[in-house]
Amino acid sequence: MLHGKLHLQPHPHPPVAPFSVPPPFSPPTTTTSSSSSRTHHLVHSAISPAAPLSTAHQDDDALLALLRAGDTDAAYRLFSSSPSLPESPTAASRLLAQLSYSSNSSHTFSRAAGLLHRLRAQGGLSLLDANSLSLAASAAARSGNAHLAYSLLLSMLRRGLLPDRRAYTAAVSRLGPARALRLFDAVLHYLRRAPASPSSSFSLPDTAAFNAALSACADAGDCRRYRNMFDEMRNWGDGAAPDALTYNIAIKMCARAGRRDLVARVLERMLTAGLAPCATTFHSLVAAYVGFGDFPSAEKIVQAMREGRTDVCLLLRQVAAEGSDILVVPDEHSAVLEDIVGARPEEGTEVPLLPRTYPPNSRVYTTLMKGYMNAGRVDDVVAMARAMRLEGETMPESRPDHVTYTTVISTLVAAGDIDRAHSVLDEMGRAGVPASRVTYNVLIKGYCQQLQMSRARELLEEMTTDAGIEADVVTYNTLMDGCVLMEDSAGALALFNEMRSRGVPPSTVSYTTLMKAFAASGQPKVALKVFEEMDKDPRVTVDRAAWNMLVEGYCQQGLLDTAKQTVERMKERGVQPDVATYGSLAKGIAIARKPGEALVLWNEVKERCEAGAGGKPSFKPDEELLDALADVCVRGAFFKKALEIVACMEENAIAPNKTKYKKIYIEMHSRMFTSKHASQARQDRRRERKRAAEAFKFWLGLPNSYYGSEWRISPLVSTQGDDDLS
Repeated sequence: MLHGKLHLQPHPHPPVAPFSVPPPFSPPTTTTSSSSSRTHHLVHSAISPAAPLSTAHQDDDALLALLRAGDTDAAYRLFSSSPSLPESPTAASRLLAQLSYSSNSSHTFSRAAGLLHRLRAQGGLSLLDANSLSLAASAAARSGNAHLAYSLLLSMLRRGLLPDRRAYTAAVSRLGPARALRLFDAVLHYLRRAPASPSSSFSLPDTAAFNAALSACADAGDCRRYRNMFDEMRNWGDGAAPDALTYNIAIKMCARAGRRDLVARVLERMLTAGLAPCATTFHSLVAAYVGFGDFPSAEKIVQAMREGRTDVCLLLRQVAAEGSDILVVPDEHSAVLEDIVGARPEEGTEVPLLPRTYPPNSRVYTTLMKGYMNAGRVDDVVAMARAMRLEGETMPESRPDHVTYTTVISTLVAAGDIDRAHSVLDEMGRAGVPASRVTYNVLIKGYCQQLQMSRARELLEEMTTDAGIEADVVTYNTLMDGCVLMEDSAGALALFNEMRSRGVPPSTVSYTTLMKAFAASGQPKVALKVFEEMDKDPRVTVDRAAWNMLVEGYCQQGLLDTAKQTVERMKERGVQPDVATYGSLAKGIAIARKPGEALVLWNEVKERCEAGAGGKPSFKPDEELLDALADVCVRGAFFKKALEIVACMEENAIAPNKTKYKKIYIEMHSRMFTSKHASQARQDRRRERKRAAEAFKFWLGLPNSYYGSEWRISPLVSTQGDDDLS
């Protein structure tokens, strides 16, 4: 346990991560002649230069000379040292294009992003042409900054510039479903309105662009939009015709929609359309049946691949027939997919054959293994890995890779067999398969869960020193969580500071884990300091989990008033309390022995439960919260409220702990209302409370005077009747 002042090391400047540069749309050239010969390809749309700025012509000439000579670094230094922007659109566009295209250093994209930010701040974005912006958007998407790519592409469309198809395809394939589809719809909208021209041909969507959008539809589970997008492909010519990947995505869409009856027909439709499947097709089929939990069907497909069968469509027909007894109710939403996969084949019709055999590769096997892992079938995972090793001696594509071994290790860690999991890591080394960071992180997590922190630190040292793999934020978060399990707040803080000293920026989870360490060790004030440090870090967002950790720390120490003030601050910041928040408050009320506060908290919980629209509650309490509130109310003799909470538990299919409440009542309240010397006024005041106590005894099954009574619980909105304890 760590007491005293918290010492958090200052944030180091985060290192700039390298990125993979996209293939060129129109690579910047190094000679004037080649540049002039490709002008029609570089500029997709006419650009009107911005008003002249204060940059001298000689600076523009020097900048262009450096760019034509291929000295992008010197050109960027010259641009950075100048207080004004280039006058020439050619200079600004070419600088951005070469910064985005070049892959000479890890700082390339950071400099391109810096150039964009400076141009935007000084109103110079209008200097950039469509080709340079397309290159920048593609580089941003491929370097992990898809949101910047999204902003750049929408900005281009607003200016009337049409982006290269490869730029928006890269962005659509990396954005979340909602933004990806919004961007793709915007591109199609502008392309429909744009006049046909040679420059616009580079922007027309191809099959790859539509596949990226279709994949976003599948990820969103939007069948209707998927169907509309599939039908839209025929409107854009032969370049946007469906291919094998299109139908692979159709398998994923049918699986997401729960239409196992349609999954079996996609391969047949693909072959009928004259398309040859690829290895990913069979991976998609196996993944679909694994997702359905239908391991026998997935195993049959894999076995057919191993046997080199070309009549897999016949097998899928048999699978569909065997699953016909499983009721699949096609709703209106998923029914639109039926035309894409085709009608159910009639019995006796010819079965199309595969053009060649497709032996299973490690990806197919690993997908089946992950299904076994999620189902807890440890022996099957280990047996399949062993079979892959044997098969890999004659079929290299079936040889286990690092993903396969990591799956085996994850399965053994989940089963608690950490020594066996470590032996798999040793086996990877003997097989010449290098372990990845994910592999080490999984094994480190296993040691932390087993409270073997010394072994976890040894493995960290092995990873960084022997394997040459740098620890990431997940590694440190896992080790810090292990310190929490060991109640070692000092160790958690040391890891946090070590992480930052090595240039690994902490995540939201890093801060909340450190807060959890101090809260669990009875140091809520130190947890508050971590929270304040988190609030100052621009790279992370203070989320509900952080607020909850702060509230829990105060409640564990009985600091109920401080916890309530924190909840009010939380609401002011636009973060609504959840079940965990209220659960911590309920426990804090019990520790602080303030049963009256339980009534206020219960009223707020009731309001949240009743605040849903259309009869659907916006808040669903859990067993821990309701049990804690009921416990406090029974101990405080608030029987009417206790009955309301019990009714809420039963409405939410939570079984109340009658045995516990009966014990509390007998120990604390069995002699209530037995005084024969109370005044008439006092007897009148407690009559309603006595009736509530009798009703509660009736619910508990204790002897009571409730039989034949007309007692009923008044509406939940009532808050009177329990306040008088006299």
